[in-house]
Amino acid sequence: MEYEIALNGRVANVAAVNEALRAADPAALADLHASGSPLRVATTLGAAEVAALLSSTGLDTPASAVEQQPSTCCGGCGG
Repeated sequence: MEYEIALNGRVANVAAVNEALRAADPAALADLHASGSPLRVATTLGAAEVAALLSSTGLDTPASAVEQQPSTCCGGCGG
C-alpha cells in the first residue's frame, strides 16, 4: 500500500523512517515529495502501524494523518 503523510512544516528524518520501516517490512520505502512534503511511504503495513513507526522516529503522527493512496498496481508483474 502507498501512503502520504502531510508534514505541515515538520522535518522528517527519512533515513530513520526507512530504517524503522524496513525492520518491520524489508521491502518498505519512504521518501519525500520534491517539494519537501508529503512524506510518501510504500509498505505492506497498515496505517496504524505506519503511524506508530513514524512516531517512534520522533515524527509524532496520528493514524488519521496517514492517508492511503489509490493503488497503481496494474497486475502485470504478477502482483
